[in-house]
Amino acid sequence: METLMHTCCAPCSVSCIRQLREEGIEPVSFWYNPNIHPYQEYKARRDTLMAYAPAIGMKLIVREDYGLRDFCRAVCGDIDHRCGHCYHIRLWETARYAAEHDFDWYCTTLSISPMKDPVRLNELGTELGRQYGVPFLPSEFRKKDGYKRSLQLSAEYGLYRQDYCGCVFSKREREATAK
Repeated sequence: METLMHTCCAPCSVSCIRQLREEGIEPVSFWYNPNIHPYQEYKARRDTLMAYAPAIGMKLIVREDYGLRDFCRAVCGDIDHRCGHCYHIRLWETARYAAEHDFDWYCTTLSISPMKDPVRLNELGTELGRQYGVPFLPSEFRKKDGYKRSLQLSAEYGLYRQDYCGCVFSKREREATAK
């Protein structure tokens, strides 16, 4: 069973990969994150994943598209609900890619974060899966101490870890709360 796993960053993927492998699922990591700002952050997250994936024997597909302008256009009319738009952008591209490349399933690491809405992610993933003919593997990777474990493992492996979700708006919110 070949499963395409949308991956937001290496630290978030660590626990997700372990959980999937424990269930007998070998994920193929898919990097597509046009929301990440600034570009240096985008590169740091991408490059960390590119170094980590081969170290654990995981195939990685990088959809190189620093699409900040398109992301901002998509969310600018509804900043307060930007996360839903962001989920859609990334899961839509993952489902589309999975269908075009004959994957059996697809999923996302996004449900590892306590800041994300796993119910909405699973609903959206399932809806897009039906649309593209590739089933979505529903998950809530943060359960069973998944998020806490991802923090521990990423520190143990020395992975670069960011302190905000990724978009310019979440970066600003993080900076405001850090003061």
